[in-house]
Amino acid sequence: MKLIENLGSYFMLMGKVFSKPQKLSVFWKLTVREIYDLGVNSLGIVTFISTFMGAVVAIQMAQNFQGASIPVPDAYIGYATKVVLVLEFAPTIMSLILVGKVGSYIASSIGTMRVTEQIDALDVMGINSANFLILPKIIACVFFNPLLIMISIGFGLLGGYYIGVFTKLWSAADFITGLQMNMATKLFVYTFLKTMVFAFVIATIPAYYGYKVKGGSLEVGRSATTAVVWTSVAIIVINLILTQTILS
Repeated sequence: MKLIENLGSYFMLMGKVFSKPQKLSVFWKLTVREIYDLGVNSLGIVTFISTFMGAVVAIQMAQNFQGASIPVPDAYIGYATKVVLVLEFAPTIMSLILVGKVGSYIASSIGTMRVTEQIDALDVMGINSANFLILPKIIACVFFNPLLIMISIGFGLLGGYYIGVFTKLWSAADFITGLQMNMATKLFVYTFLKTMVFAFVIATIPAYYGYKVKGGSLEVGRSATTAVVWTSVAIIVINLILTQTILS
């Protein structure tokens, strides 16, 4: 019953969020600021993790292919690395990492405004606080997260390329040949579609928990933790649903 109550409350909040902003000039300034806070500030961790994980994936592919009983051309190391990064690592694993960084920030920032009665003050002034606080975050995440995933894929492939150059486990030419092998267009559509869905989830579920928090600073911390957990669960479940729906 608690889950059903939260779902109903979540969708009611989304109804308030997706109303026309009262002052578009102020709204767009808030959106640009959120793009910087939620997107640009995440570039460092995305590039760092993607580079090293791309190298790890490439080494794992090489160990599996080169140790197989049937010889597999080294070009398939690059191709397999690309497929893993595009289909699962970049959109799903990086989204889960962004849940911890971006989701906790959203929940704690909105929760702090709630417990310090700043949201109540907005409501008293006749401002739609849900729209004012949450919609810019949704737009920022949905707009910028696909760019983050593109950057993640690029740095992951660079990591795979350079680990091959340093370790000599495969030639750079073979790796590039594998990267040039065709992938179905549907796979790229699948990747960026679920990235946008994940971005919406990352922005809205933590915002819901922050907006509905009651109490003091301790409750804000608990709501941020709960938001990260449930957002991660939602992403895993949605990932399964989208994979079965689009790729089957």
